[in-house]
Amino acid sequence: MAFHTATTLETSTGAALRLYVEPAAGRPRGVVQISHGLCEHAGRYSPFARFLAGRGFHVYAHDHRGHGATAAPATPRGSFGPRPAARNVLADVLDVHRHVSESHPDLPVFLFGQSMGAMVVLAILARRSLSVAGVAAYNMPFPSRFAARAAKAVLAWERFRLGSDVPSRLLPRFTFQAWADAVPDACTPFDWLSRDRESVGAFMADPSCGLAPAVGVWEAVFDFSLAIAAPGAFAALRKDLPIRLVGGGADPVTSYGRAVLRLESHLRRKGFLNLETSLYAENRHESLNELNRNLIMGEFATWAERVSARRTD
Repeated sequence: MAFHTATTLETSTGAALRLYVEPAAGRPRGVVQISHGLCEHAGRYSPFARFLAGRGFHVYAHDHRGHGATAAPATPRGSFGPRPAARNVLADVLDVHRHVSESHPDLPVFLFGQSMGAMVVLAILARRSLSVAGVAAYNMPFPSRFAARAAKAVLAWERFRLGSDVPSRLLPRFTFQAWADAVPDACTPFDWLSRDRESVGAFMADPSCGLAPAVGVWEAVFDFSLAIAAPGAFAALRKDLPIRLVGGGADPVTSYGRAVLRLESHLRRKGFLNLETSLYAENRHESLNELNRNLIMGEFATWAERVSARRTD
């Protein structure tokens, strides 16, 4: 299953983003812009896009630089490219958002992010106000500022020792390997993604998934986290913005959902009033590829429909 359309969007950073589009079936009620996670690509979201299209939403999703079919200057696969890498990733997402908003000026736009993609979306909103109808952050890790700074110090030492922006040797031990070890009776190193063996098998068979992230990618991930956790974060954003958070109680990436609850508390302290949080006890990291994916997709669509309806009342 693939998106209806795949095109290329040239961005202000010099990237040629692979952009996927799924048009709404019938009269459109809104637009969903998807930001995918680490070591995967936007094409994996085509079932979700088709589901949303059937509920009246246009869907746009792009491959981040160093992922999927996107090309960017001096950016091999598994890398975000030269510094400022984090800033360039955010700029790419903003360029897609501008394209979406200009293409559908009369429709509400929702930002959806999975895992690292959720960090990207919230890192943008932490620094600037965008005209969006709602934001959804699914399965987002949210380390403490101390943990993020400590990780960046380790990465700085590793970059110096390795001499260039090559795949990190240390971070995978504390992330992918630790998450794999946390799943009881695991059959593969990627069972932490989902209980659905077919979905895990498809991920492992996909040559664009499971790449070893470069040191600079990990540095950018923690930069996103620090932007979200900053004292002045979200100051320009309206506090009645609808935000939906989703996590899994069996997801080792988010400390079994505790990181999602920590993010909820952080956003409430920032003054946000319109938060909805759902934790699914048996779900692992990829909610949209879990055994109850139809429930997950349906609840997102119902939330987005409700928010869209309020805007037109």
